Amino acid sequence: MQPENKTEIETPVHEPSDHTAETPAEATVPELQARIHELEGQLKDEQLRSLATEQNLRRRHQEEIQNTHKFAGQKFATAMLPVKDYLEMALQDQSGNFDALKMGVEMTLNELNKAFEQSKVTEINPKVGDKLDPHHHQALQTVDSDQEPNTIVNTMKKGYALADRVLRPAMVTVAKAADAS
Repeated sequence: MQPENKTEIETPVHEPSDHTAETPAEATVPELQARIHELEGQLKDEQLRSLATEQNLRRRHQEEIQNTHKFAGQKFATAMLPVKDYLEMALQDQSGNFDALKMGVEMTLNELNKAFEQSKVTEINPKVGDKLDPHHHQALQTVDSDQEPNTIVNTMKKGYALADRVLRPAMVTVAKAADAS
């Protein structure tokens, strides 16, 4: 009987050694729970940081939008200051010199045109015979005319546009269609 026991003893039995217990795959349950708790803490910290960053970006974006609205007209207002100065000087002029007053008004108009050009404000000034465009023209009246119906007979007031947006349509008189009688 002893030889049988000896063969059983000689067969290697695979028991975990101390070396394999140190590997992360074989960590104990409390160690794994501690690691999970640590990782959850890191994740929560990252989430809080991301949320704070997002809130800061939103706040800065809102401030930029408010400042943009608040100071949108700054460039145009700055360009209008010389126009105001010239008009005030013209009102203070007591010389009675009509030519000097006319020259001052021309200078003022030139400054205003420069300000409009810098701000991309353009005139809508239709010519006689142009077709009525309801997006750019406002017909104030219709008149009998030899012209084709719905064409412009007279421009009463110029219109203005800022880039592609109409600020004020041109006020026009339009030829009416011939009566069907």
